[in-house]
Amino acid sequence: MTMRTQILAGFTLLLGTCGLALAGGNESGQSAPLDTASVRFEQNATDGDVEVVFEVNGGDEGLAKLTVVSPDGRTVVDFTAPVASTLGIRSFQFESPEPKDVAGLKAAYPEGTYTFAGVNITGDKLHGESTLSHKLPGTVSFLRPGAGATGVSTGSLEIAWTAVENVAAYVIEIEQDELDVKIKAQLPKTATAFAVPSGFLLPGTEYELSIGTVTDDGNISIVETTFTTAK
Repeated sequence: MTMRTQILAGFTLLLGTCGLALAGGNESGQSAPLDTASVRFEQNATDGDVEVVFEVNGGDEGLAKLTVVSPDGRTVVDFTAPVASTLGIRSFQFESPEPKDVAGLKAAYPEGTYTFAGVNITGDKLHGESTLSHKLPGTVSFLRPGAGATGVSTGSLEIAWTAVENVAAYVIEIEQDELDVKIKAQLPKTATAFAVPSGFLLPGTEYELSIGTVTDDGNISIVETTFTTAK
C-alpha cells in the first residue's frame, strides 16, 4: 500500500491512511544505523536460476515503516505495519522471484548502492546502505561423495569438494525433508571438507546436499546434488 500522508506533530508520527500512531522517538530527526541492511545476488547453478535477497534488522524495536530505494531511484521495498498493536516487525528477508532470465533480473535490480530507511515503533528513524554487485563466484565440484552417489557409508562421512579461488567462505547444507532434519554450516575459505556429525545419517536414505561459495560482498553461487546411504 502506498503511503499517502505523513504528518509530523510534536512527537507523534502518523503513517499512511491506516492510522498507525508512533509516540516518542528521535526528537532531533537524526537517523541511527540499522543493525542489518544488506542486499546480495544469489545463483543456483544447478537449476540455472538467480534471485536478489534483501535482509534487514531494526534492532530491539519493531519497524513500523521500511523502504528500500534502488540506485536508479525506484522504491523496491515499501512496508508499513498496519496498526501499532502489532509492535512492528524487527527482522525481514525479502527475496525476488527466481527467473532463469538473468539479464532481466539484473535490469530489475541494477548494480549500485541501495538505500534503506526505516522508522521503528517508538518513532526513531533508522537508515542503512548496501552495494549490490552482479558478480558471482565460481562453483565447487563434489568430490566425496560424488554427485548422485549411492551406497554411502553412514559412519564417519566427510563431505569434500574442490577449492574455488577468490571466495570469502563456503556454505554447506545437508537436508532430508521427510525426516525434517537439516545441517547447515558456514566454513572459512580455506575449508574443502566437512565432517558430518555422527548419528545424523540413517541407512538407506536419500539426502540433498548443497554447497555454496560466498564472495566478500555476500553474493552466493550454489550447486546441489543428492546422495543415498547404504542399507
